[in-house]
Amino acid sequence: MKLEFEEKHIKWGITVFLVLTACLIVFFAIYRFDVLSEIIGVVTGILTPFIYGLVFAYLLCPIYNFTTRNTYSILSRKVKKPKRALSFSKGFATFLSLLALAVVISGICWMIIPGLIDSVMHIISILPDSMNHVIDWIDTKTLRYPQMQDTLENWINRFTDNIIKYVESKMLPSYVEVATSISTGVFGAINLLKNFLIGIIICAYFLNSKDLFAAQSKKLILATCSEARAEEILKGAAFTNKTFGGFINGKIIDSIIVGIICFIVMSLLGWEYPLLISCIVGLTNIIPFFGPFIGAVPSALLILMVNPMQCIYFLIFILILQQVDGNIIGPKILGDSTGLSSFWVMFAILVGGGLFGFVGMVIGIPVFAVFYTYFSRAVNRRLDKRGFSTDIRDYTIDKYRVKEKKKKSKKEGPGNGIIKK
Repeated sequence: MKLEFEEKHIKWGITVFLVLTACLIVFFAIYRFDVLSEIIGVVTGILTPFIYGLVFAYLLCPIYNFTTRNTYSILSRKVKKPKRALSFSKGFATFLSLLALAVVISGICWMIIPGLIDSVMHIISILPDSMNHVIDWIDTKTLRYPQMQDTLENWINRFTDNIIKYVESKMLPSYVEVATSISTGVFGAINLLKNFLIGIIICAYFLNSKDLFAAQSKKLILATCSEARAEEILKGAAFTNKTFGGFINGKIIDSIIVGIICFIVMSLLGWEYPLLISCIVGLTNIIPFFGPFIGAVPSALLILMVNPMQCIYFLIFILILQQVDGNIIGPKILGDSTGLSSFWVMFAILVGGGLFGFVGMVIGIPVFAVFYTYFSRAVNRRLDKRGFSTDIRDYTIDKYRVKEKKKKSKKEGPGNGIIKK
């Protein structure tokens, strides 16, 4: 007897299998979380070059698309075979994209590494004199307040004694562990460089094959989902790509502008380490909201070693720059690309940073914006099916307009503000 399975039976079987698999994964994650963390760490270590490659390819995609489109439009008029013209256009676009990546990375290293080395050597050479200068400056400012002066001197002396005791009791006896940590850091740097180079190769392959991957994904979605659901998934993917691309690319441009402004102002005012500090401020500005303040802390400490008053002026300048960026530069470049209020922006940054560190702080806003949009659409569809209004103003509770709402409700009748007519 030949068994025949209908399509609905196959779908039910796949659903049951996925549900059981999800239950087993949740059970395993709860009761053996340590083993799961090790497995995730191993898998992440293996996939790190692919993650680097996909991130590079995503950031370089606008350059690649622009170069391919314009090169192909020129060659298609002169070359008889369109396929050959397209292949050459893709290869040239890949080369130009990787060249742009190399220029950016080399420029960042050229600006940061020499300046960082010079700054460290300069700080080491002036550290004793700078500490004495800071102490003399504090003594001068607190001369009229002897109690505060005694408190600060006691605090500085205790701090110095604690550092000496820590070095003598902890760091010197554990020189073997320090050496092991240094060797581990060296091997980690070598592994990072290896993953970085492999990621660049993967980036080149992905840029040339991204159209094929997109076509295969679309084919799979249409084969496994209904036409309406497939269209909804494709629209959602396009919206996600637009949100991520618009936010990340706009944030990079915004950070470059902030770094350039910081360098120009510091150079004109003659402050210390303008190139190094501008790079730090520009890179940390990629983190929304908290970025300028995170970059201001190490930068202010560098300036404090040289000139305490200049450090205060620098902090005032960073505060003004953050306000200009948040109210003028950022909105002009990013616009309303996420559609989130200030509260949800801060929520996304803190949760993303707590879960995934620096990367989570950068991508937390676009990820949360996508989920927030999908959740809002689901709620609005549910309300629309039940005949309720989807306008948020109909649900606003404003105690200052109670009398006005009462008059309006008497005219419209009970529930007319929320239930659709």
